[in-house]
Amino acid sequence: MPTHSGLNVELPEIEAPPFDLMRVPGVGAFLGWRHARTFLQIPLLIVSVLMVLHGLLGPSLAPKNLATTLTWLHFRGVLALALLAAGNFFCLSCPFILVRDAARKIFRPRWNWPRALRNKWLAAGLFVLILFLYELFGLWASPWWTAWLILAYFAAVLVIDGLFKHAAFCKYVCPLGQFNFVASTVSPLEVAVRDQDICARCNTKDCIRGRREPASDLVVLQRGCELALFQPRKFGNMDCTFCLDCVHACPHDNIGILSRLPAGELLTDTFRSGIGLFSRRKDMAVLTIVFTFGALLNAFGMVSPVYVVERWLGKLLHVTHKAPVLGVIFAFFLLVEPTVLLGGAAWLTQKLKGSPRKLVPLMVRYSYALVPLGFGMWLAHYGFHFFTGILTIIPVSQSAAASLGLTFLGKPRWLLTGIPIRFVQPMELGFVVLGFLGSLLVTHRLAEEDCEASPMRAFIPWAAVCVVIGLAAAWLIFQPMEMRATFMMSN
Repeated sequence: MPTHSGLNVELPEIEAPPFDLMRVPGVGAFLGWRHARTFLQIPLLIVSVLMVLHGLLGPSLAPKNLATTLTWLHFRGVLALALLAAGNFFCLSCPFILVRDAARKIFRPRWNWPRALRNKWLAAGLFVLILFLYELFGLWASPWWTAWLILAYFAAVLVIDGLFKHAAFCKYVCPLGQFNFVASTVSPLEVAVRDQDICARCNTKDCIRGRREPASDLVVLQRGCELALFQPRKFGNMDCTFCLDCVHACPHDNIGILSRLPAGELLTDTFRSGIGLFSRRKDMAVLTIVFTFGALLNAFGMVSPVYVVERWLGKLLHVTHKAPVLGVIFAFFLLVEPTVLLGGAAWLTQKLKGSPRKLVPLMVRYSYALVPLGFGMWLAHYGFHFFTGILTIIPVSQSAAASLGLTFLGKPRWLLTGIPIRFVQPMELGFVVLGFLGSLLVTHRLAEEDCEASPMRAFIPWAAVCVVIGLAAAWLIFQPMEMRATFMMSN
């Protein structure tokens, strides 16, 4: 503890306030602008429309089409890197919600989302369905199907949020949003309260109720959080779309985008507004399991050994159609493998007396520790496609413009691709190692809570699970990978 100069008087340590993105000159003023979200959504809406039109009417060859190139190479890579570096800023600028808000000016939703569906079971199922359709229809190679997927997203938002109040689609349905929610638990920023004492003295609770016309409780000037996250009791990024409605609604300017320990929200089982306790959310645990093992599954679908496995399964099942073969592969990655690994670790933890929890609660609690490792694999996979094809947007845009008679971009330079694989693979490995270390740290912290006397009794079984997943991820990285939606690649 520091002392005053010349005196032996100890002074109390003052904790430095967290970094606040809303306090950064220029950036904070922009984000604090009421129309900032709309300003970010409009360009993405324009790009989405162009992608749909090019996907339906443009060339059928994936590397020459904006729909496939932007969706499966660039968007996924930028999304994952943004989640790693900052937080859920895609949901902030989501073009689907811009269309929804415009439609709501005409059609007002009438019902509340059914209580039985206020969980992540439907979202987890749709997450699996998207992964399955991606492989079954080869979405990365089909501009037409990719365009229809984008249109299906717009239609789903309009129908669901046109009938049900608040943000039912975002919180309970959207597979992409669920990916962002889980991944953002390891992000370094979160929308959070600056001073809890100010919230304690607040009587209006505008952050969740919305700011209303003083003369009328029915006239809403600024909506509050549509995802039912009450800021004073909100903890972490799960279910937060970074929409900043709470920031604009707060009359005390007491909400910012604050720095925090990445994955810190996974270390504790505190009560969370709109969510409850992680340890009691089996549906959310299943979502994180799908997120983690889905990363391995999605990467396995692009390496050479998958074709050997598919041929073998086809002969074994006596089928020629791809769907049943994929069904078996999905069942192994998303049912058998998680059950064996997590169930075995939970059983061994009990045998070692590393936790007083029962088998299923153990699996639920420690499943969240796998999120950093799962995200590390998603980063490695998406980063591979993004970095090796980062320049492909140039010739594709040139070609799209030329098809409209616009020649100002010049002739398409199809030889432009990206960074050679030999430089990308070390980055991939770095992402996986970073995620592996993060999962080990979270696992050790959870083990300390479960078994204070001897944390290693709980740590060892779950660390072994991390090792198995980490080795599988590293093996996938160094397999020959399919260059999806890309013409060619320099080695």
